[in-house]
Amino acid sequence: MELNNQIIEEILKNVVHPESGTDIVSLNILDNINIDEENVEIVLVFEKSTDPFINSIKRSVKSEIEKHFGDDLIINITSRVKVKPKAPPKNANGIEGIENIIAIASGKGGVGKSTVTVNLAVALAQKGYRVGVVDADIFGPSIPKMFGVEDIKPTGTKEDGKEFIIPVEKYGIKMLSVGFFVNPADATIWRGPMATGVLKQLIDQAKWGELDYLLFDMPPGTSDIHLTLVQSVPVTGAVIVSTPQDVAIADARKGVAMFKSKGIEVPVLGLVENMAWFTPAELPDNKYYIFGKGGTQKLAEEADTQVLAQIPLVQSVCESGDGGRPAAVDISSVIGKAFSDFADKFLDAVEKRNKELPPTKQVIIK
Repeated sequence: MELNNQIIEEILKNVVHPESGTDIVSLNILDNINIDEENVEIVLVFEKSTDPFINSIKRSVKSEIEKHFGDDLIINITSRVKVKPKAPPKNANGIEGIENIIAIASGKGGVGKSTVTVNLAVALAQKGYRVGVVDADIFGPSIPKMFGVEDIKPTGTKEDGKEFIIPVEKYGIKMLSVGFFVNPADATIWRGPMATGVLKQLIDQAKWGELDYLLFDMPPGTSDIHLTLVQSVPVTGAVIVSTPQDVAIADARKGVAMFKSKGIEVPVLGLVENMAWFTPAELPDNKYYIFGKGGTQKLAEEADTQVLAQIPLVQSVCESGDGGRPAAVDISSVIGKAFSDFADKFLDAVEKRNKELPPTKQVIIK
């Protein structure tokens, strides 16, 4: 039997939702099928997160596919929840159809900022939100690899005489990166104006549709890229990622100061302490603070913000990122739960910011 989307859809008509007695295809629970050689990715969408049959339906989907094609296939099944349509953003200066624009930044490299961005995006999508990611780390793009889409090229479309880039989509997340357009083995050697020009193109020429959150994975430090972002779009808020080491905290402090500085004034939603402690897979309850402890909380108090998450250092995070399957996809794991909890606090922080503060305006630097 040939492995293709149409055959998979026919097979999954045998999977019935116990509550309604109707198959998941007719109920529009089957949202997307993506086949890449021996890898099959299935996305299911449910009406509510409390549906008691989500896990049993996912097991049935896997079992039904294996029944016809054997168990040699790698089958990834993710689920999300339908979100009621929202009104377009009130700020006319924003990207059309985008509710919230979030900068994920860090003071220095190597703290896992891209890992945090990718897994936050996955956790938000699992909760039913419409999410996009822009890889704004122009000189060191890593988003394509972390999502396992390095070999995919974005397509284009033309509307009213203007050309648009259609983002690549996986795990229900839309994404764009300069990494889709350059050879990953080549060094990206661009002067500042060239790099900022690429970012503007990713912002202005993307066909995002309607999104609840568009996350920008920023380069480390403070640079022209950061200024270009806040000048190009009204940024709802920033999340600063750090590790517990003193040197990382010192650089994170600079990142907080940049967003809060006069003339930029982008609200800092909170801090994320990555690699907060080491937890061995065989001893999930043990915590070893190998990089120090308490620095991120101290910085949060200094900056009048909060710690949104403490993400433990576990081997599966690195393996998942390198393998193109973000750790947050497995919501039952220690790291999956950590990112799910992070997403909840992040959502609360954005809601609080939008209630208490006026919409952010694009920065005009004289």
